[in-house]
Amino acid sequence: MQNNIYFDHASTTQVHDEVLKTYKKLLDEHFANSEALYSLGSQLANLQEQSRQFIAKAFNVKKEEVIFTSGASEANNIAIKGLCFAHQNRKHLITTYIEHSSVFNAFKQLEMMFGFQVDYLHLKDGVLDFEELKRCLRKDTLLVSVMYVNNELGTLQDIKQIKDYIKKHSNAYIHVDCVQALGKLPIDLRDIDLATFSAHKINGLKGSGLLVKKQHVKLLPLISGGQQEYGIHGGTSNSLVNILFAKTLRIALQQQAFNQIHIQHLSNYLLQQLKKLPVKINRSVSSVDFIVSITTMIKSEIMINALNQKGIYVSGRSTCSSKDVRPSRVLLDFGLTEEEALKTIRISFGKSNTIEEIDIFVTCLREIMDKYATD
Repeated sequence: MQNNIYFDHASTTQVHDEVLKTYKKLLDEHFANSEALYSLGSQLANLQEQSRQFIAKAFNVKKEEVIFTSGASEANNIAIKGLCFAHQNRKHLITTYIEHSSVFNAFKQLEMMFGFQVDYLHLKDGVLDFEELKRCLRKDTLLVSVMYVNNELGTLQDIKQIKDYIKKHSNAYIHVDCVQALGKLPIDLRDIDLATFSAHKINGLKGSGLLVKKQHVKLLPLISGGQQEYGIHGGTSNSLVNILFAKTLRIALQQQAFNQIHIQHLSNYLLQQLKKLPVKINRSVSSVDFIVSITTMIKSEIMINALNQKGIYVSGRSTCSSKDVRPSRVLLDFGLTEEEALKTIRISFGKSNTIEEIDIFVTCLREIMDKYATD
């Protein structure tokens, strides 16, 4: 019987049944524009604002600080570029080499096209080089952007240490990409100026993102539009998706503790089994359990295809960069050689995965390596 083992939850997740059921109900009952002044519109607007209020309470922020977007990539661009365009008298920025492409490429564009100076921090022992951050931080630094959990390695950054130092020694704003942390780790947004989230990583809908922008932060809107989202994100609201973010978040937070224990059990078991194989485990001194990166003797695209034929689904790197033939800059900065980076795959767990699936995966992985080692 063909396997159907999904080990790519860092890429996306299956929509929760309860979310899907509610979405279908909302589609049947609500079609109006939430900005309309008649009752059909105001009913939808009220539901959206209830969702916003729930999210604000969950993150311990003000309701006016919650901005709905079409996804985390858009939220990252609004946060980074919107801030920079609103404060063009300060041109120095700091980020890292291991950011998601929506962050990294936003900084590259600001550097190459708009005259901003960017320092890209490296990893040390798998985590951000804190001493390098200290050296790079300046009095005129406008923004420091650091992701909470890396999407390729599962590297966990000490956000509290980072934000405490930045707030004490500069006037820089802090942006944190929290996409891979949501629903898996506690998130404390105190002294965080900008934070970004995505629904489809926590069993929600694609095309659903969130920007938390503290009220003291001034952004220049990237899209000239109407009054929606406090003027930050103009255009007709995708109200149903926005409403469902609250339900998605509620379910994820309710299940977070149980899922964390389950996934830790899966991760520990997989790591034990991998030690019996000729693979290199790419793990930092501080990592989450749900992402495991390994380097084999076989190119990642060959391994992914071979596993796919056995009904096992993994990825080679961030899915947003899956068609890039160059070695991952994240893996290179972690310390892998170009050859090793091109032979690396990512296994990422979700609540539906089991020990039995890991056993099947490890068996198939061994068979594939044996086959290609003798071919």
